[in-house]
Amino acid sequence: MKVAVVHEWLDTYAGSERVLEEILALYPQADLFTIVDFIGPEGRAFIGSRTVTTSFIQKLPFSRKKFRNYLPLMPLAVEQFDLSSYDLIISSSHAVAKGVITGPDQMHISYVHTPIRYAWDLQHQYLKETGNDRGVKGWVTRWLLHRIRMWDSRTANGVDHFIANSGYISNRIQKVYRRESEVIYPPVQVEKFEVHYEKEDFYLTASRMVPYKKITLIVEAFNRMKDKKLVVIGQGPEYKKIAAIAGSNIELLGHQPFDVLKSYMQRAKAFVFAAEEDFGIIPVEAQACGTPIIAFGKGGSLETVRSYPEVHPTGLFFWNQTQDDIIEAVKWFESHQDEFLPIHCRSNAEQFSTERFRSKFQKFVNRQLNSRSRFAMEDYDVVATARR
Repeated sequence: MKVAVVHEWLDTYAGSERVLEEILALYPQADLFTIVDFIGPEGRAFIGSRTVTTSFIQKLPFSRKKFRNYLPLMPLAVEQFDLSSYDLIISSSHAVAKGVITGPDQMHISYVHTPIRYAWDLQHQYLKETGNDRGVKGWVTRWLLHRIRMWDSRTANGVDHFIANSGYISNRIQKVYRRESEVIYPPVQVEKFEVHYEKEDFYLTASRMVPYKKITLIVEAFNRMKDKKLVVIGQGPEYKKIAAIAGSNIELLGHQPFDVLKSYMQRAKAFVFAAEEDFGIIPVEAQACGTPIIAFGKGGSLETVRSYPEVHPTGLFFWNQTQDDIIEAVKWFESHQDEFLPIHCRSNAEQFSTERFRSKFQKFVNRQLNSRSRFAMEDYDVVATARR
């Protein structure tokens, strides 16, 4: 069986790349296709020696740093991959990867991190955050996103089976594509984290500093709680803005290596998470360290955090992305801190392990392949009987 794996783009090693890494481990002979490949040597070990096939966007001007600006060309680019010689196509998609062209004798399974969030329900938020909500540029952007929605909806018909990375995304797939999907949570390398029982007097948040992660909101909330220390780890476009408003009780560390991040995760009294994520790997990693979560109660966090007053809680939710809600959640946490035991946090995190992902993913793919083989044999029997 010839296998092709299609991934959006390779420019960093993040959450979707961890999924890709495990898929490639399950299918070591698979060929890899991606729109652009600019990932550095420090992040591409999981690709191994396999050849990576890229699209024409790889060679366009300024694509190394500005390839996302070529989004309007990406549907065309992904359709140019010739996958006609493959039996199984697995796409890892959060934008356009699922749009590859396949034939009736091929099976296409798409692991969806999210339908294109900035083209669908988060379009208006995206337009405001990027300053494209007004003027001629705004109308051009709206028209392009309209065209992408049409293409995205149409190409869902080329997918035989959908896998969603959370129940939250499964609902999105149903809403946008009107298709059922199997939920298989992304792999979290919980084995790289150890439980730490002694907690210190600080809170932690860590993320790439982009608007939807809401790091600014967390910092503003802690600016109003001068007696509580917040450590912020991460880098990104909003770093300077956040550094300019951070009070004396807030320590910004910028980007840090894994060992430093893990140390802070282990020692923090709680991890604060204010984003509406499709899944959210880092809150699971914090729980693997025995650290409870204070999270915005929407998106994947509802599936990865056991909120008080559930049995063996691993965190609590606030229900609006406001400073007041975060402040109230922190105050409530401090009055109930003894309810959140590190061992319960760890056991909850282990259900999202790499081993569990591999097992569920391979079982799902094998089930679909076996089902197709069975139906193909039944069709053959019908035709043979008719000929006799």
